[in-house]
Amino acid sequence: MPALSPTMETGTISSWKIGAGQSFAAGDVLCEIETDKATIDFEAQDDGIIAKILKEGKDAVDLKVGVPICVVVDDEDDVSSFANYTVEEDKPEASSADSAPNAASVSDESIESTANVSLEHILMPAARHLSQSRGLDATGLKGSGKGGRVTKADVLKALQDGISLPPLSTTSTAVSLEKDSASPSSSAVSAATPSSTPIASPPIAVTPADVVIPTISTSGTFTDVRNNNMRKVIAKRLTESKSTVPHFYATAEIELDNIMTLRKKLKDMEVKVSVNDLIIRASALALRDVPEVNSSFAKGDGVKMSSTIDISVAVATPGGLITPILRNTDQLGLSDISSKVKDLATRARDGKLAPEEYQGGTFCISNLGMFGINEFSAVINPPQAAILAVGGGVKKVIVNTVYNENEKIQEQPCVKNVMSARLSADRRVVDEATAGLFLGALTSYLTKPELLLL
Repeated sequence: MPALSPTMETGTISSWKIGAGQSFAAGDVLCEIETDKATIDFEAQDDGIIAKILKEGKDAVDLKVGVPICVVVDDEDDVSSFANYTVEEDKPEASSADSAPNAASVSDESIESTANVSLEHILMPAARHLSQSRGLDATGLKGSGKGGRVTKADVLKALQDGISLPPLSTTSTAVSLEKDSASPSSSAVSAATPSSTPIASPPIAVTPADVVIPTISTSGTFTDVRNNNMRKVIAKRLTESKSTVPHFYATAEIELDNIMTLRKKLKDMEVKVSVNDLIIRASALALRDVPEVNSSFAKGDGVKMSSTIDISVAVATPGGLITPILRNTDQLGLSDISSKVKDLATRARDGKLAPEEYQGGTFCISNLGMFGINEFSAVINPPQAAILAVGGGVKKVIVNTVYNENEKIQEQPCVKNVMSARLSADRRVVDEATAGLFLGALTSYLTKPELLLL
C-alpha cells in the first residue's frame, strides 16, 4: 500500500484497473485507492506485469501503508510461478486473556507464605477488605509488607497476574491459644473456658451468575453504517483539535445590503459572482491587513507566520467534508476566485482532487448560509490557527445608537440584511484584540465592497 499523501496511514482499494496477468506501462493507473481525503489513482512508476493481486474486495479495506497489495514481474513466463503465492500475515501477540490460564495453572506455585506474623494479622486492613469483598482468601500470598504481611498491592498484583486465589471459607474459624499446664485439671479448664479468639466469617460474595439481568426489548430499529476513511480521519483530527487547541470565539454582524447591490451591478455586466466569492476576497484582504491571523502554532512555543495567503474553502461531499485550497488568494480577482472555487468544488465532490490541492492552507472559511444556518461555531483545522464560520443573511431592524449633535435629523431605524461571521481562533497564536482587528477589517471590506474591486 503506497503512501499517497503525507498524512495517509491506511487506505482502501476501491477498484483494480489492471487485472492479474495483464501488462502495464509507466504512468498507467493500476488501481483506485481511497485515502483519508479523496480517491486517488495509483499510477505505475515502471513497466511490468501483474502476476497476482493480493488484496481486493473485503480484504482491501483499511490496509496499512506498506502492506503488499500485488505481485509485479518483468517476464510473462514468471506469472504462473505466483499462482498460489500468499503473504504470511503477522501473528498478533498473545492477549492477556490467553495468558490468564497459564498464570492460573502456576498459581499454586506462586502462592506461598513467608510471614513472620500470626495468620490472624497476616493481611493488612486494605488487603483484607479487598480480598473479602471479592470472596477470596489472600492469606496464602507472599507478602511484601513488614514482617511478611500481605498488602493491598500484593492482592491487586495477584489478581492482575491471574493467580488463582482460593475461595473464602463460609464457616467461622478459631485460633486456639494453647497454654502450658502443670496438671490435667488446668487443661480441662482451658478447654471449657472461651480461651480462643473467633474470626467472623465475611458475607458471601455474589457472583455474576446469581444476578438475573432482565431482557429489555425495544421497538425501534437501527442500522450500523461503517465510516469511510475520510470520516474516520475527520473525527480523529477534529477530536484532537478540540482537546489540544485552546479555542476562543469572536462574532461580528455584517450588513450585506451593499454587497447585494454590487452583485446586481456585476450581474448586469455579465459577471457572475456569489456572496461566498465576495467573502473569500474580503477575508484575503483582511488577512493581508492583519497577518497575525494568517499564522500557525509552531513546535517549541513559537508562532509561524505564513508569507502567502492560502484560503481553504470547506466543501461538503458525500464522503465527508474536504477543504480545497485557493493559493495566493489575495492576488486573485473576483472572477478568478469564482471560477477556481467552482472547479475545486466540482472535482472535490467527484473525488478527483490531487493531494496538493487540499493539503496545507493558512486560513479556512466554512459557509453554511446556503443551508439555512444563521450562525454556528466551527472547529479549527490544525495546523491553521483560525477558521471563519459564516451564516446566512437575516433581516434585522438596525437602530443607529450614535448621536450626532451637529445633525438636526438623526438616522432613523431601518431593516437591513445582516450576516453573522464567527471567528474560531487558537488562543496560543491569536489574542482577542487581534481577532477584533481582523473582524473589523472584514466588516469594512464587506460594507464597502468597492474596495474588493481594487
